[in-house]
Amino acid sequence: MSGEGLKVELHRDLQEARDALVWKLDGLSEYDIRRPMVPSGTNLLGIVKHVAIVEAGYLGWTFGRPLEEVQHWWGDDVEVNADMWATADETREEIIGLYRRVWSHSDVTLETLGMETVGHVPWWDDSNQVTLERILVYVIAETNRHAGHADILRELIDGSVGWRKDDDSMAPGDQAWWESFRARVEQAARDAEKSKTTSGGGAER
Repeated sequence: MSGEGLKVELHRDLQEARDALVWKLDGLSEYDIRRPMVPSGTNLLGIVKHVAIVEAGYLGWTFGRPLEEVQHWWGDDVEVNADMWATADETREEIIGLYRRVWSHSDVTLETLGMETVGHVPWWDDSNQVTLERILVYVIAETNRHAGHADILRELIDGSVGWRKDDDSMAPGDQAWWESFRARVEQAARDAEKSKTTSGGGAER
């Protein structure tokens, strides 16, 4: 596949990951999109905020196209993890709107530069000279990683699962089937632990 053909395919992959991430907020209350679901404080709206800022840096600043409204997030005086949660006065609409503006800014980068265009990642100490191809793959991986986080958080909140509204990519089955499946997985885990204990094996060190 040629550089331009590959770029079209990867761009589509990126947009699918973006859409999947934003969709995870649909239908939830203000509390549910903000509340920390795990000890690290990870939350749905914070994930969207973080990914927006990250994408703006990699597909903007790296190639000499900084998006001014997010530049302050890269300063040395920014509070640790401030990009990972939303304050009470930061609205859902503002953060999703920011993410969509980042998409538009990034898309111009992708549409106007070739895959072999060289950029520089200011916050990478070593090997900070990169191609657009490398950074596009990096951003896709980053976005999908966080979309996976969001998928688990959403399931913890209300049981909703799946990749997107019209294609959940889940095995078919009703609630009883899933409860039975989960029970089998749980039993297998218990059996494995029991087998290791009775055979004299312990935790690896």
